[in-house]
Amino acid sequence: MYTDAMKAGIIGGSGYTGVELLRLLAGHPDIEVATVTAHARAGQLVGEYTPSLAAAYPGMVYEAAGPDSLDGPDSLDGLDLVFCALPHGESQRIVPALRDRVGVIVDLAADFRLRDPGLYPTWYGEAHEAPDLLDQAVYGLPELFRPLLAGATLVASAGCYPTAAGLALAPLVRAGLIEPGGIIVDAASGTSGAGRAATDSLHFGTVDENFVAYGLLTHRHTPEMQQILGAEVLFTPHLAPMVRGILATCYARPAARAAGARTLSTADVMDALHDAYDHEPFVVVTDAPPSTKATSGSNCAHVTARVDGRTGWVLALCALDNLVKGAAGQAVQCANAALGLPETTGLPTAGLYP
Repeated sequence: MYTDAMKAGIIGGSGYTGVELLRLLAGHPDIEVATVTAHARAGQLVGEYTPSLAAAYPGMVYEAAGPDSLDGPDSLDGLDLVFCALPHGESQRIVPALRDRVGVIVDLAADFRLRDPGLYPTWYGEAHEAPDLLDQAVYGLPELFRPLLAGATLVASAGCYPTAAGLALAPLVRAGLIEPGGIIVDAASGTSGAGRAATDSLHFGTVDENFVAYGLLTHRHTPEMQQILGAEVLFTPHLAPMVRGILATCYARPAARAAGARTLSTADVMDALHDAYDHEPFVVVTDAPPSTKATSGSNCAHVTARVDGRTGWVLALCALDNLVKGAAGQAVQCANAALGLPETTGLPTAGLYP
C-alpha cells in the first residue's frame, strides 16, 4: 500500500500526541511512517510501550533523540515530512538544523505559533532561540488560515484551546458582529491535554469527581487566541474528569451598531457560522449545544452560538477532541494541505459512540 507513499518521521512519538499521530497515520493512504523517536524509549518496540499500536507497527522501534542528538537521527534525512511532537521549547532547538534535511516540518508545540518573539518571555518564561523562523512559520488552523498552508515548509499547528475558541469566535469577529475587546473564554479539557507523564495532579484520585480551574490569568494559550482573533481575551481553562475532549464556552458583547440598526439576533450569529463552515468537512454547525462525546476520536469540531436578549451577551461554543482536531489530527490536516493532498485524507469524520 505504501510503495509510492511519502515518508514521514515523528520526533517525540511516545507521548499522547505522538501516539495519536501514529494511530492516524496508520490509516493514511499517502503517508508512511518511516521512523519515530522517543529518547526515553529508545530501542523499545512501539507496540510494546503502546499495545494499541502493536498490529499497525509490529516491528517499529523507537530511535533515540535526546540531548546528544537534538537535530534528530540520520534516519530523518530526506524525509518528505517530519512531525515534532515535543514539549514546548524543544522544537525551536531542533527545527533550524532540520530545515535543510527534510521537506515539510509540522510542529505540534507552541514554539513557532506566536509571531511576536517578545511574547515568549512573558508567556513561556524564556526568550525564543530561533526568532528568525517565526516569520517563516505558517500558523496551522486550516479553516481560518487555509491560503497560507499550500506549499508551506514549516507549519506551527494550532493549540487545542485556541482551536476551540478560534473556531467558535473568529467568524463573529470577522463579520463585525461582536466587540473585539473583553471577550471571555471559559474552556474545559480532558486530562490527556496535560500529557502522558504521571503527576500528582493527574492521579485518578485527584481527577475523579473533581472539576478545577488552573492557569488563572496566565495560561500560555491566551496570546495565541488573541493572535487568531485580533481581539482581547480573558481565558480561564479547567480540568474536567474525562480523558479526551475540550468544550469552550465563549462570551462577547455585540458590536456597536449604527443608530436605527436592528438588534443582533441568534439568527445573525448562526448565519455567520454557517457562512464560514457549511463547506468545511471538519466543522459541524449545530443548533443543539455541542458535546465532547460527539467529537471523540474524530477530527471534527462542533460549534453553535446564541444571542441573549435579556443580558445582551453573545454566547459561542465549540467542542472537539483535544488529541485529534486539537493536536494530531489538525497536524495531519495541515500536512495534507502543505503537501498538496486533500485535507481530509486519512482523517476520521465519524466520532466514537458510546
